[in-house]
Amino acid sequence: MSNGVLAGKAALITGALGTLGRAEAVRLRDAGACLCLLDLPEHEQEGRALAAEMGAGARYVGVDLSMLDEAQRSIASLDAEQPIDILVNNAALIVNKPFEQFSPAEFEDQMRVNTSAAFALALALAPGMKGRGYGKIVNFCSLVLNGRWDGYVPYVASKGAVLGLTKSLARELGAFGIRVNAVAPGAVVSNAEERVFGDRLAEYNQWILENQSVKRRIEAADVADLVLFLASPASDMISGQNIGIDGGW
Repeated sequence: MSNGVLAGKAALITGALGTLGRAEAVRLRDAGACLCLLDLPEHEQEGRALAAEMGAGARYVGVDLSMLDEAQRSIASLDAEQPIDILVNNAALIVNKPFEQFSPAEFEDQMRVNTSAAFALALALAPGMKGRGYGKIVNFCSLVLNGRWDGYVPYVASKGAVLGLTKSLARELGAFGIRVNAVAPGAVVSNAEERVFGDRLAEYNQWILENQSVKRRIEAADVADLVLFLASPASDMISGQNIGIDGGW
């Protein structure tokens, strides 16, 4: 996709300091978007460094997405200052362990960050997008919805809710020129893999390649390419969809 396709647009990426968030920031920046990079307040130094790396106009926004009302107010205030045309709800919590070892509080934590925060930010930005008659919202579902993954009950539940959120928002917002879609990545090479699987990483990697049709691991740049497509005018007649990028399971 040619440079400049997002010139004049501003994009907000949540979870911007993660592997996927960084790759998405690069793609959207290279397409001409002005970037708002959101991650936790305690990561401000790293966030400011990323914003500087992304170049002129990029800024870091420190927000705890688990604090839903505060997050909504912060982003609504940001939108009033710098109208946001593209929202990429990339941030997520993920923990791998047997169902019985999760507490209700842990379940709720993942639902708040993975699903409720996506709703809160859409709520914050929808009025401005409606007023301008244009907007792109890209949510993140996951391959785990295929049911072949153990140890992710809260995460899978949250991503199922994101799918419902995506389809219902697309219906309500489409008449105002706002497109809402989701991407469903497979197993992407990331720092999160190392954190979740630790000394099981080699075994996990082999299992992924055995199950994928395409025999190479998915890179963050692959997912970022899809996010760019959904953020661009090339996808203007696509809404309410959940698009897989999983190497063919």
